[in-house]
Amino acid sequence: MELTELQRQAKVVNDIYVETFDLTRDGLMLIGKMTEEMGEVASAYLKLHGRARGAAGDPEALRRDFEDELADLLGFLAVLAETEGVDLAEAFARKWGKYL
Repeated sequence: MELTELQRQAKVVNDIYVETFDLTRDGLMLIGKMTEEMGEVASAYLKLHGRARGAAGDPEALRRDFEDELADLLGFLAVLAETEGVDLAEAFARKWGKYL
């Protein structure tokens, strides 16, 4: 899937999320959710690599949890970009691509 399509799909899913929980989507809400998800990514990563409580769990489940949290973080980033009219693929190519 291309990044542009991912952004579009993330916004559709987020539309369902904000309607279900009667939320107002704005930049502050999305940045807050990204911050929350980053904490969950860090927690899942530490568990996956044996550096936090809960690390003794099933390795496959720990890996899946880490992947799921990365997906959540990416989803909220994609929604923020879509909401603000940012083409992430273009911005990434401009910012990071210049080093290639």
